Amino acid sequence: MHKKNLLSDLFSDFSPASTEQWENQISKDLKGGDYAKRLISKTIEGIDIKPYYRKEDIENSILTNFLPGEFPFIRGNKTTDNSWDIRQNIEVSDIAEANKKANNIANKGINSFGFICTNDVYILKNNFSKLLAGIKLDCISLNFIVNNFSTNILSLLKEEIDEQGISPNKIRGSINFDPIGYFSLNGNYCCKSEEISLQNSKNLIEFAKENLPNFQVLAVDGKNFHNAGSSIVQELAFSLSAGNEYLANLTDLGLSIDDISSHMQFNFAVGSNYFMEIAKIRAARLLWSKIVDSYKPTDKNSCLMKIHSETSKWNQTIYDPYVNLLRTTTEALSAIIGGTDSLTVLPFDSAFKTTDEFSERIARNQQNLLKEEAYIDKIIDPSAGSYYVENLTNSIANEAWKIFVEIENLGGYLLAFKEGIVQNKIVEIAEIRDNNIAKRKEILLGTNQFPNSTESINDKINPEIATSKFVDTQNVIAQPLNLYRGAEEFEKLRLQTENFKGKIPEVFLFTYGNLAMSRARAQFVSNFFACAGYKIIDNLGFETAEKGIETAIESNAEIVVACSSDDEYSETVIEIFNRLKNKTLFAVAGFPKASVQKFQENGVENFIHVKSNVLETLRMFHKKLGIS
Repeated sequence: MHKKNLLSDLFSDFSPASTEQWENQISKDLKGGDYAKRLISKTIEGIDIKPYYRKEDIENSILTNFLPGEFPFIRGNKTTDNSWDIRQNIEVSDIAEANKKANNIANKGINSFGFICTNDVYILKNNFSKLLAGIKLDCISLNFIVNNFSTNILSLLKEEIDEQGISPNKIRGSINFDPIGYFSLNGNYCCKSEEISLQNSKNLIEFAKENLPNFQVLAVDGKNFHNAGSSIVQELAFSLSAGNEYLANLTDLGLSIDDISSHMQFNFAVGSNYFMEIAKIRAARLLWSKIVDSYKPTDKNSCLMKIHSETSKWNQTIYDPYVNLLRTTTEALSAIIGGTDSLTVLPFDSAFKTTDEFSERIARNQQNLLKEEAYIDKIIDPSAGSYYVENLTNSIANEAWKIFVEIENLGGYLLAFKEGIVQNKIVEIAEIRDNNIAKRKEILLGTNQFPNSTESINDKINPEIATSKFVDTQNVIAQPLNLYRGAEEFEKLRLQTENFKGKIPEVFLFTYGNLAMSRARAQFVSNFFACAGYKIIDNLGFETAEKGIETAIESNAEIVVACSSDDEYSETVIEIFNRLKNKTLFAVAGFPKASVQKFQENGVENFIHVKSNVLETLRMFHKKLGIS
């Protein structure tokens, strides 16, 4: 009671501030500045982000009126805790090795296996039994990442549990059979035709209904859209559209909506936009329940969306790869707080080499720490009630629904994809994101910002893994999606520098004059050229231009960059340029508006500043230096 009175007394000292009071104070602080321009940001999805949110921002929202486990499942599928399956993928190229690995990691916090089946040796009864030997099949989630031979795997799994006397109701997991996803990635069908693909999907669902009731056998790989550079809203909208394509076609083939939906799983990627990714997963459940409900299921639980999440491939980097640990940790946290049912954290080195025991152990333990140390599995829908997250959820749902309706009005996902509409929308956003990375509006730490210029990685990477491979489009029905990583173009420059047979370019920082400006610009230029792996020759500052010119010439640097204030440039740049132009490439740090025209008229071409396209500028220097 005493504590309650203390709290009451404390809050009584502060009068509540209304939104009007907040807005008046903001207007006063802005001193006539444009509120929208200064304080409201816009995401790449076109969503406005306000500088602050208050209770009234969610008062009229119906999204806060539901409980966890309750239709429309915006607050998650769980009713007792926020537990999720911790999955580790295992490459199945050698049966014995894959089995040994599975049994080894089963006691290290993993409760879900993702067997990536790279060939068909596992579909033989003897080999399949060897693959699962020693694994407690009723205690772990079994997932098979494969498009072909899905029917064989299900049959073998059923045979295996019958031999072991395990109840089918205790077996859970998934088959990643997604013919629409395959079509999106390859431009052709995995089963010869659309009709055969859909018939196979129907057969799998019917088999699962009778023999493996808790197994998801039809997937929607929404992560492909993300890893092609889409926005969060696009990933969600196109995933829902692909999912609805299955619902529409399979109900036409005679399956009930309850049977179809209960055996489907959505696979989403999770990017680094922390709160947006939380909201995406919540919005996904909301919209999917709305779609399934329109088919009139007999059980509202059929509207529940089963979600597997995987950390982003798109934003992983091969330089400064330990930064990937930071990325995947926040991505994992977004997925878990959003209420994902299972999660794969990609090892930090998976972007450029075959993962090893060390990187896989860290990836496992990232999830184990979030569960066992941070207790993220204890609270259902921990973001519920957040004014910001609730608004993001609503905004993402609204924007994704607009795209979904547009695609449906065009005849559905497959028709829209065949017409190139889906791909064009993604490419449009991907180009914006690529441009933002090139101009450092979107940061990939260690790659386009604050790189370690002394790092060498060429001997550590597998080019077959590190470089994206685009599908041959000569004999396709539709243009396939191109999966790539956002860092690849910057990495290509760095690798070209590493492989250059001549001298690694050196950048001489010609610092002089105003100490604060010269140091700030020197640091900017150092960071700029380090993105291409150039060596930096820094200086403490030259008392005279003459001394700086002499030192620059003695250095034999391929590039000299003047670093000073705009006022001092007006008096010295032309003199420095004339002395150095036949000996080195010359650039000015900054963009001195008052002097630019004069400098250009005297032959100065290169200006390194915050609005520069870093990628294009570095490509230009590469070309001038003969690096390719």
